[in-house]
Amino acid sequence: MKTYHPTQKEVIRNWNLVDAKGEILGRLSSKVAQLLTGKGKATYSPHMDSGDYVVVINAEKIELTGKKKTQKVYRSHSGYPGGFKEVSFAKMSKEKPEEIIKHAINGMLPDNRLKKDRLTRLKIVVGDENPYQDKWQK
Repeated sequence: MKTYHPTQKEVIRNWNLVDAKGEILGRLSSKVAQLLTGKGKATYSPHMDSGDYVVVINAEKIELTGKKKTQKVYRSHSGYPGGFKEVSFAKMSKEKPEEIIKHAINGMLPDNRLKKDRLTRLKIVVGDENPYQDKWQK
């Protein structure tokens, strides 16, 4: 008996719709990361990208637990002197709510060559309208 390894041609990518309304950020992100990696499929293999497309709607209605709405801060540094930036969760949720979910999912995906391709299959939408409805496979 031999171990079955699927080829890239055999990968079937489905479209998944996830509604972020009232969901906790971390719990939603872990579900989406699992869909992007393809871990729920029987043909999962860690060296191959066999994940699905994921569309997240209502990105502005994501929830956080505890005092995180007032205390959470997103930090970045450009690498240049004086290039340190801090953006609070409240400001980020008003300006770019889709970046909050993308940042959380990015941290939950494994850091390897497949990460960039997996993130390109992630579509985050502000509002409850799904612009990718015509790509659905049924």
